Formats: sequence, structure tokens, C-alpha cells
Amino acid sequence: MKVIICGAGQVGANIARYLATENNNVTVIDQSPELIQKLSDQLDVQAIVGHASLPPVLEQAGGAAADMVIAVTQSDEVNMVACQVAHSLFSVPTKIARVRNQAYLQPLWADLYSRENMPIDVIISPEIEVAKAIARRLQVPGAFDMIPFADGLVRLIGVICTEECPIIHTPLRQLTGLFPDLNIEVMAIVRGDRPIIPDANDQMLPGDEVYFVAETSHVARAMAAFGHEEPEARRVAIIGGGNIGLVLAEQIEASHPGLSVRIIEGNRDRAEQIARQLARTTVLYGDGLDPELLEEANISSTEVVVAVTNDDEANILASLLAKRYGAQRAITLINKTTYNPLMSGLGIDAVVSPRAITASTILQHVRRGRIKAVHSLRDGFAEVIEAEALETSPLIGHPIRDISLPSDVIIGAIVRDGTVTIARPSTVVRPHDRVILLAGARSVKKIERLFAVRLEFF
Repeated sequence: MKVIICGAGQVGANIARYLATENNNVTVIDQSPELIQKLSDQLDVQAIVGHASLPPVLEQAGGAAADMVIAVTQSDEVNMVACQVAHSLFSVPTKIARVRNQAYLQPLWADLYSRENMPIDVIISPEIEVAKAIARRLQVPGAFDMIPFADGLVRLIGVICTEECPIIHTPLRQLTGLFPDLNIEVMAIVRGDRPIIPDANDQMLPGDEVYFVAETSHVARAMAAFGHEEPEARRVAIIGGGNIGLVLAEQIEASHPGLSVRIIEGNRDRAEQIARQLARTTVLYGDGLDPELLEEANISSTEVVVAVTNDDEANILASLLAKRYGAQRAITLINKTTYNPLMSGLGIDAVVSPRAITASTILQHVRRGRIKAVHSLRDGFAEVIEAEALETSPLIGHPIRDISLPSDVIIGAIVRDGTVTIARPSTVVRPHDRVILLAGARSVKKIERLFAVRLEFF
């Protein structure tokens, strides 16, 4: 597949890395010679210095032969114009644009992005996606990540094993026998900095980050088995009233009427503006590192503090200070990946990475075959994929134990006519099943082919 990526920042570079390692033909455009040189040195991609929306630059990048343009520069307007040029001059089939300014995203202007006006096939808003990711974490106390699949019937949960976790030091093949009510499939383990795609003989150890899938109605029972029975949050404090903080507060007001929310914002004009926009949220003007203000925000009785300012260091310090003053859990926005190894040791419960979330959202539209959803784990060592099995798929009609799958692929759950089955060796995949599986980075292309529409299907 020929892909042009406009923008070599964190998101653009991340997407380029994913696609280049899968032997796609990738070209990256950016105005920064430094970023382009860095990307060219690190990845097998064509890298061009230039203004991404200019027709000659897109032509040089191979626009006439491109299957997809992904526009993720720092400018919404450049991203939109690049998609327009790609469509009008080069007939690129698929155009994806990152758009940050919420004024462009109001439902009132939805017709703007039709093929007759500004032909963008997929609009990605990092602020909205990050706010959704944080809101999901609030739904499962004790989890550092939660992703819904199959219209919410299945959840991928990320949880940290503690010394008190009843199921540590148990080979995974014995879990079902020893814990018959534990209807889950362990998909991945992160031990220190080392990601593990487990086999039946692996076991979970204290300190491990574990990703598992479970039917949504069984999540509370599964969390209890991991030693996490934290109560659902009733009070949330948001430090940072920028776009992410505002969108998160709006989502909580719309979907969680029982939650009490306070926002601390350091810019007076911005604080007054968001106070006018929010109906039930208390907005406090001041510094999220000010102990007196934290006291005024009643941080000592707050279950969750969410730090989402534009400054990573301020987010880390605000989270630690809030926990020091009595907040039970901290969810922290971090843009720099260099801080990730420090977070669990510092006592921060969940880290939110805009780069990783945006990349996962874009990959969902890049993947071919009957792919319904994609979530990338920990800088792309694996992807959790939801796909529809068609009649022509080699998966159909065989027990999972008899299917020749790569060693880094785990089938976690199957959804058939609204019924969830956690995958076991004897489970058989039927046509039109929704299959939720994990694939290591080197096997993603093979999984795409397993779920591709073949000619004999028609």
C-alpha cells in the first residue's frame, strides 16, 4: 500500500513506523529538515522536506499513485487542504485528517466534509479521543486501560498485578481449572519494559501489567480476581481546562450525572469561558500545584484526579501532589515516552498518551480486510483487533487448536448474534463471527489477509 503521511511529529512518525515495518510504501512530508532527517535515518521511508498541502510537493511524494493520505501536521488548515488537493488533483481514494479546533467539529457543520465540499473520509480529533479514553478508565476502577469491542459487549482491560493478586504465580493453562468463574483470556503481559505475548505455560508476577479480555458483564468479577475492588468514582478533579479537560467534563456531564466534577484552570479568561460552557462542573481559577487550591477543590475526598495540562512535568507533579493530599487515583496525560518507565514507580495509576491513542484511531482505518476496531499496545509491540470472519476465511469451521496461527497471535473472544464466548482450544469460528484477537507486530499483515474478502466470496 502506498501511503503519504503529512507531518513528521510524534503522531506522524509513530504511524510511519507502524506502516514501514509492515513493508508498506511510505512517504513522509514535513517542513522541518531536522525531523525529516531523523525519520529518514530511523525508518525505511521516503522523506521529503516541504509544505504538505502544496500540489508540487504532493506530486513529488507520489500523490498520483497513493492509496491513502494521512494528514497530521500541527495545522488543521494544512491538513484539510492537503486532503482536498489529494482528492481533487490526484484522486487519492482515502483521506484522513487530524483536526484539533473544536469549531470545525460542531455537528452543525458536518456537511463541510462531504465529497462535494471538502472530501475528508475520516476526521481524527486527538482531544476528543483522549477525553473518551480517560472517561473509559473512569468506568473500571483499578484498571489503567479499558477498550470496548463488539459494540461494548467485550472489554480489553489493562490491570497491574499486586502481591495480593490471588492468581499470580499460576500458569495460564491452569487458570480455568483453579478459577472456574474467571472467564477471561490473558492477551499480553508487560514485565518491566519487556512486552510478552504469553503462552499456556507463562504466569503473572507481582508488578506485571496484564491485558485481558472479558465479557463486559463479567469485568467486575475479573477485577476482583486480580485484587482490584475499588469503588466507582463519585468525585473527579480535572487539572487543566484546555480542550481535553473541557471535552472530558462535557462527556461526564452528559453520560455520568452522578459524578461531581471540579476543574482547576490556571488562565483566568479560559476558566471563565469554560465555566460558561459547563452546566454542573465547578471551575476553579488557580495553579494545580497550589496546596490551598487543592484543599478548596476538596482533593482529600476525591477518588480520581485527572491531570491534562499541556505540560507533562506539571501533570506528573500535580498528580503526585493530589495523591499526597488524599486523592485515591491519578490519571496523567504524558506526551513524552521517556517518562513512561517511571510512572508506576512514582505511584501514578494510569498514563494517557495522545500519540498512542491517535495512532490507534488512525490504524483502525488503515487496516484492510473486515477490520472493525484496532487498539495498539505499548508503542506497537502488538495490536488488539476486532474483525468479522467471512465464509472464505481459513479460520472458519475448525477448532482454534487446529488452526495454524502464528505464535504471537491469540484469539481472545468471539461474539456471535450478541453472545460472547471467551475463546478456548475447542472453540469453533463460524461465518460472520466477530473475532477479538491479539497479533504481534510482525503478524498483523497475516491477520489482515485472514479477514480479507476473497473473490470467491462473491
